[in-house]
Amino acid sequence: MEAEEAEATSEEGPLEAPNPKTEAEEEPEEREAAACSKKRVVPGIVYLGHVPPRFRPLHVRNLLSAYGEVGRVFFQAEDQFVRRKKKAAAASGGKKRSRYSKDYTEGWVEFRDKRVAKRVAASLHNTPMGTRRRSPFRYDLWNLKYLHRFTWSHLSEHLAFERQVRRQRLRAEVAQAKRETDFYLRSVERGQRFLAADGDPTRPDGSWAFAQRPTEQELRARKAARPGGRERARLATVQDQARSNRGLLARIFGAPPPSDSAEEPSRARDS
Repeated sequence: MEAEEAEATSEEGPLEAPNPKTEAEEEPEEREAAACSKKRVVPGIVYLGHVPPRFRPLHVRNLLSAYGEVGRVFFQAEDQFVRRKKKAAAASGGKKRSRYSKDYTEGWVEFRDKRVAKRVAASLHNTPMGTRRRSPFRYDLWNLKYLHRFTWSHLSEHLAFERQVRRQRLRAEVAQAKRETDFYLRSVERGQRFLAADGDPTRPDGSWAFAQRPTEQELRARKAARPGGRERARLATVQDQARSNRGLLARIFGAPPPSDSAEEPSRARDS
Protein backbone atom coordinates (compact mmCIF):
# COMPACT_ATOMS: atom_id res chain seq x y z
CA MET A 1 0.00 0.00 0.00
CA GLU A 2 2.77 2.41 0.84
CA ALA A 3 4.45 1.62 -2.47
CA GLU A 4 1.25 2.39 -4.42
CA GLU A 5 0.80 5.74 -2.62
CA ALA A 6 4.39 6.67 -3.39
CA GLU A 7 3.88 5.85 -7.09
CA ALA A 8 0.67 7.94 -7.18
CA THR A 9 2.41 10.93 -5.71
CA SER A 10 5.30 10.52 -8.14
CA GLU A 11 2.88 10.41 -11.10
CA GLU A 12 0.88 13.49 -9.99
CA GLY A 13 4.02 15.51 -9.39
CA PRO A 14 4.53 18.36 -6.88
CA LEU A 15 1.73 20.98 -6.36
CA GLU A 16 2.34 24.42 -8.07
CA ALA A 17 2.68 27.44 -5.72
CA PRO A 18 0.68 30.63 -6.47
CA ASN A 19 2.49 33.14 -8.69
CA PRO A 20 3.08 36.41 -6.76
CA LYS A 21 3.72 38.36 -9.98
CA THR A 22 0.22 37.81 -11.39
CA GLU A 23 -1.40 38.97 -8.13
CA ALA A 24 0.77 42.11 -8.12
CA GLU A 25 -0.27 42.87 -11.70
CA GLU A 26 -3.97 42.42 -10.92
CA GLU A 27 -3.92 44.85 -7.95
CA PRO A 28 -3.16 48.07 -10.00
CA GLU A 29 -5.85 47.16 -12.53
CA GLU A 30 -8.42 46.79 -9.76
CA ARG A 31 -7.32 50.09 -8.26
CA GLU A 32 -7.68 51.89 -11.61
CA ALA A 33 -11.16 50.44 -12.09
CA ALA A 34 -12.15 51.52 -8.58
CA ALA A 35 -10.73 55.01 -9.22
CA CYS A 36 -12.66 55.28 -12.47
CA SER A 37 -15.83 54.19 -10.74
CA LYS A 38 -15.28 56.74 -7.97
CA LYS A 39 -14.43 59.56 -10.41
CA ARG A 40 -16.41 62.74 -9.63
CA VAL A 41 -19.19 63.43 -12.13
CA VAL A 42 -19.36 67.12 -13.05
CA PRO A 43 -22.82 68.44 -14.01
CA GLY A 44 -23.32 70.48 -17.17
CA ILE A 45 -25.84 73.16 -18.09
CA VAL A 46 -27.49 73.62 -21.47
CA TYR A 47 -29.03 76.94 -22.45
CA LEU A 48 -32.42 76.87 -24.18
CA GLY A 49 -32.73 79.99 -26.32
CA HIS A 50 -36.19 79.37 -27.79
CA VAL A 51 -39.22 78.44 -25.70
CA PRO A 52 -42.38 78.01 -27.79
CA PRO A 53 -45.81 79.02 -26.43
CA ARG A 54 -47.34 76.63 -23.89
CA PHE A 55 -43.97 74.91 -23.43
CA ARG A 56 -43.39 74.02 -19.78
CA PRO A 57 -40.43 72.70 -17.73
CA LEU A 58 -42.18 69.33 -17.49
CA HIS A 59 -42.13 69.05 -21.30
CA VAL A 60 -38.41 69.71 -21.56
CA ARG A 61 -37.74 67.26 -18.75
CA ASN A 62 -39.75 64.52 -20.44
CA LEU A 63 -38.11 65.17 -23.84
CA LEU A 64 -34.50 65.37 -22.65
CA SER A 65 -34.63 62.62 -20.02
CA ALA A 66 -34.33 60.06 -22.81
CA TYR A 67 -30.74 61.21 -23.46
CA GLY A 68 -29.51 61.44 -19.89
CA GLU A 69 -30.35 62.23 -16.30
CA VAL A 70 -31.83 65.73 -16.03
CA GLY A 71 -31.42 67.70 -12.83
CA ARG A 72 -32.73 71.21 -12.23
CA VAL A 73 -34.70 73.14 -14.85
CA PHE A 74 -35.38 76.87 -14.80
CA PHE A 75 -37.46 78.92 -17.25
CA GLN A 76 -37.40 82.72 -17.36
CA ALA A 77 -40.95 84.13 -17.42
CA GLU A 78 -41.92 86.85 -19.86
CA ASP A 79 -42.05 90.52 -18.93
CA GLN A 80 -44.96 91.78 -16.82
CA PHE A 81 -45.85 94.41 -19.43
CA VAL A 82 -46.22 91.74 -22.13
CA ARG A 83 -48.17 89.56 -19.70
CA ARG A 84 -50.64 92.36 -18.96
CA LYS A 85 -51.12 93.06 -22.65
CA LYS A 86 -51.82 89.39 -23.31
CA LYS A 87 -54.31 89.25 -20.45
CA ALA A 88 -56.11 92.34 -21.75
CA ALA A 89 -56.22 90.90 -25.27
CA ALA A 90 -57.57 87.59 -23.98
CA ALA A 91 -60.19 89.36 -21.86
CA SER A 92 -61.43 91.54 -24.74
CA GLY A 93 -61.55 88.72 -27.26
CA GLY A 94 -65.35 88.34 -27.10
CA LYS A 95 -66.77 85.02 -28.22
CA LYS A 96 -63.51 83.83 -29.71
CA ARG A 97 -61.40 84.80 -26.74
CA SER A 98 -58.64 82.39 -25.83
CA ARG A 99 -57.39 81.54 -22.38
CA TYR A 100 -54.30 83.38 -21.28
CA SER A 101 -51.24 81.17 -20.84
CA LYS A 102 -48.07 82.21 -19.12
CA ASP A 103 -45.18 81.90 -21.57
CA TYR A 104 -41.41 81.88 -21.11
CA THR A 105 -38.56 83.50 -23.02
CA GLU A 106 -35.51 81.32 -22.20
CA GLY A 107 -34.46 78.41 -20.05
CA TRP A 108 -31.59 76.47 -18.49
CA VAL A 109 -31.42 72.69 -18.15
CA GLU A 110 -28.92 70.91 -15.90
CA PHE A 111 -27.63 67.42 -16.73
CA ARG A 112 -25.95 65.20 -14.19
CA ASP A 113 -22.96 64.62 -16.50
CA LYS A 114 -21.50 67.42 -18.58
CA ARG A 115 -20.49 64.96 -21.32
CA VAL A 116 -24.15 64.11 -21.79
CA ALA A 117 -24.97 67.81 -21.87
CA LYS A 118 -22.39 68.45 -24.60
CA ARG A 119 -23.66 65.52 -26.63
CA VAL A 120 -27.30 66.60 -26.30
CA ALA A 121 -26.54 70.21 -27.28
CA ALA A 122 -24.53 69.12 -30.31
CA SER A 123 -26.99 66.49 -31.55
CA LEU A 124 -30.36 68.17 -30.91
CA HIS A 125 -29.52 71.72 -32.02
CA ASN A 126 -31.74 72.86 -34.94
CA THR A 127 -33.82 69.68 -34.84
CA PRO A 128 -37.62 69.45 -34.31
CA MET A 129 -38.74 69.49 -30.69
CA GLY A 130 -41.70 67.19 -31.13
CA THR A 131 -40.99 63.71 -32.42
CA ARG A 132 -44.62 62.69 -32.77
CA ARG A 133 -46.72 63.72 -35.70
CA ARG A 134 -49.46 65.34 -33.61
CA SER A 135 -47.09 67.06 -31.21
CA PRO A 136 -47.80 70.80 -30.80
CA PHE A 137 -44.05 71.46 -30.86
CA ARG A 138 -43.32 69.54 -34.03
CA TYR A 139 -42.58 72.66 -36.09
CA ASP A 140 -40.41 74.28 -33.40
CA LEU A 141 -36.66 73.68 -33.45
CA TRP A 142 -34.35 73.17 -30.53
CA ASN A 143 -32.04 76.09 -29.85
CA LEU A 144 -29.50 74.57 -27.47
CA LYS A 145 -26.04 75.67 -26.43
CA TYR A 146 -23.73 74.09 -23.90
CA LEU A 147 -22.42 76.61 -21.38
CA HIS A 148 -18.75 75.89 -20.78
CA ARG A 149 -17.68 76.18 -17.12
CA PHE A 150 -21.10 77.50 -16.16
CA THR A 151 -22.60 76.31 -12.89
CA TRP A 152 -25.99 76.68 -11.29
CA SER A 153 -24.58 79.16 -8.76
CA HIS A 154 -23.65 81.47 -11.64
CA LEU A 155 -27.25 81.31 -12.82
CA SER A 156 -28.53 82.12 -9.33
CA GLU A 157 -26.20 85.12 -9.10
CA HIS A 158 -27.27 86.33 -12.54
CA LEU A 159 -30.96 86.08 -11.65
CA ALA A 160 -30.40 87.84 -8.32
CA PHE A 161 -28.54 90.65 -10.12
CA GLU A 162 -31.39 91.06 -12.62
CA ARG A 163 -33.94 91.22 -9.79
CA GLN A 164 -31.86 93.87 -8.03
CA VAL A 165 -31.58 95.94 -11.21
CA ARG A 166 -35.33 95.65 -11.77
CA ARG A 167 -36.03 96.81 -8.21
CA GLN A 168 -33.69 99.78 -8.56
CA ARG A 169 -35.33 100.80 -11.84
CA LEU A 170 -38.78 100.53 -10.27
CA ARG A 171 -37.62 102.55 -7.25
CA ALA A 172 -36.24 105.28 -9.54
CA GLU A 173 -39.49 105.43 -11.53
CA VAL A 174 -41.55 105.70 -8.33
CA ALA A 175 -39.30 108.51 -7.04
CA GLN A 176 -39.60 110.38 -10.36
CA ALA A 177 -43.39 110.06 -10.31
CA LYS A 178 -43.45 111.29 -6.71
CA ARG A 179 -41.35 114.35 -7.61
CA GLU A 180 -43.66 115.19 -10.51
CA THR A 181 -46.73 114.83 -8.29
CA ASP A 182 -45.22 117.07 -5.59
CA PHE A 183 -44.32 119.72 -8.18
CA TYR A 184 -47.86 119.66 -9.56
CA LEU A 185 -49.40 119.98 -6.09
CA ARG A 186 -47.08 122.88 -5.21
CA SER A 187 -48.00 124.65 -8.46
CA VAL A 188 -51.72 124.20 -7.76
CA GLU A 189 -51.33 125.53 -4.23
CA ARG A 190 -49.33 128.52 -5.46
CA GLY A 191 -52.00 129.31 -8.05
CA GLN A 192 -54.75 129.10 -5.45
CA ARG A 193 -52.86 131.50 -3.16
CA PHE A 194 -52.35 133.91 -6.03
CA LEU A 195 -56.05 133.88 -6.95
CA ALA A 196 -57.06 134.33 -3.32
CA ALA A 197 -54.70 137.29 -2.89
CA ASP A 198 -55.85 138.90 -6.16
CA GLY A 199 -59.35 139.49 -4.77
CA ASP A 200 -58.14 140.67 -1.36
CA PRO A 201 -58.97 144.43 -0.89
CA THR A 202 -56.36 144.83 1.85
CA ARG A 203 -53.56 143.83 -0.47
CA PRO A 204 -52.03 146.73 -2.42
CA ASP A 205 -52.49 146.73 -6.15
CA GLY A 206 -49.63 144.84 -7.64
CA SER A 207 -50.28 145.89 -11.21
CA TRP A 208 -47.68 147.92 -13.08
CA ALA A 209 -48.11 151.69 -12.70
CA PHE A 210 -46.95 153.46 -15.85
CA ALA A 211 -48.18 156.39 -17.96
CA GLN A 212 -48.92 155.66 -21.58
CA ARG A 213 -48.63 158.33 -24.25
CA PRO A 214 -52.05 159.45 -25.51
CA THR A 215 -52.88 158.49 -29.05
CA GLU A 216 -53.87 160.91 -31.78
CA GLN A 217 -57.53 160.04 -31.43
CA GLU A 218 -57.41 160.75 -27.70
CA LEU A 219 -55.76 164.11 -28.32
CA ARG A 220 -58.42 165.08 -30.85
CA ALA A 221 -61.16 164.01 -28.46
CA ARG A 222 -59.65 166.18 -25.75
CA LYS A 223 -59.43 169.19 -28.08
CA ALA A 224 -63.00 168.66 -29.20
CA ALA A 225 -64.12 168.60 -25.59
CA ARG A 226 -62.76 172.13 -25.01
CA PRO A 227 -64.90 175.17 -25.82
CA GLY A 228 -64.60 175.83 -29.53
CA GLY A 229 -62.64 172.66 -29.93
CA ARG A 230 -65.08 170.95 -32.25
CA GLU A 231 -64.62 173.65 -34.87
CA ARG A 232 -60.88 173.43 -34.60
CA ALA A 233 -61.02 169.63 -34.86
CA ARG A 234 -63.22 169.88 -37.96
CA LEU A 235 -60.78 172.35 -39.56
CA ALA A 236 -57.84 170.08 -38.75
CA THR A 237 -59.61 167.11 -40.36
CA VAL A 238 -60.36 169.17 -43.49
CA GLN A 239 -56.75 170.32 -43.66
CA ASP A 240 -55.49 166.74 -43.35
CA GLN A 241 -57.77 165.62 -46.15
CA ALA A 242 -56.70 168.56 -48.36
CA ARG A 243 -53.04 167.81 -47.66
CA SER A 244 -53.52 164.20 -48.61
CA ASN A 245 -55.40 165.21 -51.78
CA ARG A 246 -52.68 167.67 -52.76
CA GLY A 247 -49.99 165.10 -52.28
CA LEU A 248 -51.94 162.62 -54.39
CA LEU A 249 -52.42 165.18 -57.22
CA ALA A 250 -48.76 166.12 -57.06
CA ARG A 251 -47.75 162.49 -57.45
CA ILE A 252 -50.16 162.07 -60.35
CA PHE A 253 -49.13 165.17 -62.33
CA GLY A 254 -45.48 165.15 -61.37
CA ALA A 255 -45.58 168.44 -59.50
CA PRO A 256 -43.50 168.92 -56.35
CA PRO A 257 -45.42 168.16 -53.18
CA PRO A 258 -46.74 171.19 -51.30
CA SER A 259 -44.56 172.45 -48.51
CA ASP A 260 -45.90 172.63 -45.02
CA SER A 261 -44.31 176.05 -44.37
CA ALA A 262 -47.54 177.83 -45.24
CA GLU A 263 -49.51 175.71 -42.86
CA GLU A 264 -47.29 176.27 -39.87
CA PRO A 265 -48.69 179.78 -39.06
CA SER A 266 -52.21 178.45 -39.19
CA ARG A 267 -51.25 175.66 -36.82
CA ALA A 268 -49.65 178.17 -34.50
CA ARG A 269 -52.81 180.27 -34.58
CA ASP A 270 -54.97 177.23 -33.84
CA SER A 271 -52.81 176.28 -30.91
